[in-house]
Amino acid sequence: MKKFFAILGAALFALLPLSACGGDNDGGLTKIRLNEVTHSVFYAPMYLADSLGFFKDEGIEIELTNGGGADKVMTAVLSGDAEIGFCGPEAAFYVATGGTSDTPTVFAQLTMRDGSFLVGREPEPDFKWENLSGKEILAGRQGGVPAMTFEYILKERGAENYKLNFDVAFNNMTAAFIEGTANYCTMFEPVASEVQAAGNGYIVAAVGEASGEVPYTSYIAKKSWLNSNTDTVKGFLRAMLKAVKYAREETPEKIAEGLTGAFPDTTLASLATSVRSYQGIDAWAGDMQITEKSYNRLLDIIEEAGELTERIPFTTIADNTLVKEVYQELF
Repeated sequence: MKKFFAILGAALFALLPLSACGGDNDGGLTKIRLNEVTHSVFYAPMYLADSLGFFKDEGIEIELTNGGGADKVMTAVLSGDAEIGFCGPEAAFYVATGGTSDTPTVFAQLTMRDGSFLVGREPEPDFKWENLSGKEILAGRQGGVPAMTFEYILKERGAENYKLNFDVAFNNMTAAFIEGTANYCTMFEPVASEVQAAGNGYIVAAVGEASGEVPYTSYIAKKSWLNSNTDTVKGFLRAMLKAVKYAREETPEKIAEGLTGAFPDTTLASLATSVRSYQGIDAWAGDMQITEKSYNRLLDIIEEAGELTERIPFTTIADNTLVKEVYQELF
């Protein structure tokens, strides 16, 4: 993956002009094209910022698209198809290793730990990570942070002779598990709770509790776009910080009501259960600032997986200037 990003970054920056802000739409709002890595209740504050009108209050309209993977999200940002990418900071890291004059920059983070839950075929009220010794697990794409973080946990917790199945695409893992593939599967909410409610599996552990703080999902944009659209970026961050506070402090039932538009096929009860799960693991970063300590832990995870060729300095990848300023203004 890192080779892909390096080659892609060099090619796109050589051939394409810098992207500009999406511009005003007919309603007088500034449109921001945002490409998300996947669609999950894990990212509840982002959907709440829209449904509760926080973006509109800042004169912003979000055009949300699903990239279906960090590599595709970064492709959208580099090509100018999206102003903001929402994915793991490793995507910016891999592009930086290839060298570029317009570094994709992490300017805020939303989630500060892994948001997946481990689902097994039997209830395990006394689950221990050593239980995965000798078992087959669907845990994500090889080289992706979900899979690397999961294996990092297994090594830390003493599991042995396990098999991580990388043959199934991320979006197909749950279906494959239900059909009989592997002993365990990692799933985000609301999928994990729905699989359990249907009797197709049992949640045995929260991966985020074991992983510790990791800058799991962040907002990334070209440095040139951030510099040229400071007011818009600050408006975006004001809306998001208000939504994060709401998601951390309101009841799961109240939050679920604000998520129905983003998840029209999911019941209110399931949405509330999912929110409760994420509140329980302290999933969302209250000040939305990425820390150097958590960034270095991410590098340790990537290095342990054998995917790290260079430890790019924190200041090359991240810039908390705007989010820190907005947070201090609000709170």
